Amino acid sequence: MLEDLLEGAGRSIVFGLVGIGLMAIGYLLIDVLTPGKLKDLIFVERNPNAALLLAANQLGISAIVFTAIFTSYESFAEGLASTVLFGLVGIGIMGLAFLVLDWMTPGKLGEVICTPDRHGGALVSAASHFGAALIVCACIS
Repeated sequence: MLEDLLEGAGRSIVFGLVGIGLMAIGYLLIDVLTPGKLKDLIFVERNPNAALLLAANQLGISAIVFTAIFTSYESFAEGLASTVLFGLVGIGIMGLAFLVLDWMTPGKLGEVICTPDRHGGALVSAASHFGAALIVCACIS
């Protein structure tokens, strides 16, 4: 019994580190897609638009990681590999969703996200990010 608990705890640590790593990659994606430094926009300038977009991104990645782990293969290695793969695919799809929305709307979406006043475009972009993540979640079997 103790051996099973320790094995489960070890797997939790590994999956947790993978999830945090994927969330860090998601952070970098938003940082690249928006002008300026994301850490300054959110934590210094307290930009609500950038914070909303990053929050949707992080929740979306977390949903993908959760779904991949929950439906994980019996093999730890296969489950871990599928979590990494679906996490990276999800991040790519979220980035693509941002670019498509940017193409479909007037102006530059990254600049809209950086405006200091709340902007409806940030809400739409956040929904697009999270929606893209849910699509990836649905594809995980």
